[in-house]
Amino acid sequence: MSYFLRNPQAADSLEGVTRWRLLEERVHRQLEDTDLALGWLVSHGFLVKISSQWTEAVYRLNEGNRGDAEEFIIENEKGKRKSR
Repeated sequence: MSYFLRNPQAADSLEGVTRWRLLEERVHRQLEDTDLALGWLVSHGFLVKISSQWTEAVYRLNEGNRGDAEEFIIENEKGKRKSR
């Protein structure tokens, strides 16, 4: 439904919706989720966002907070094991 709301002129067959629109919707949602996650990682100092007027922003590890990032990953993995 979200795809059709964003693209009100769209029309497709059952096969087209299944093959392409559902895949496109999944990618769209993953882009949104990844954007939020990257923003969170930048705001917490784990990543650095590098912007340029000529290219899309890119992200890299904030070496100054490498230890904190490693600890974050370790704690996150511990939490996943406990919830299993």
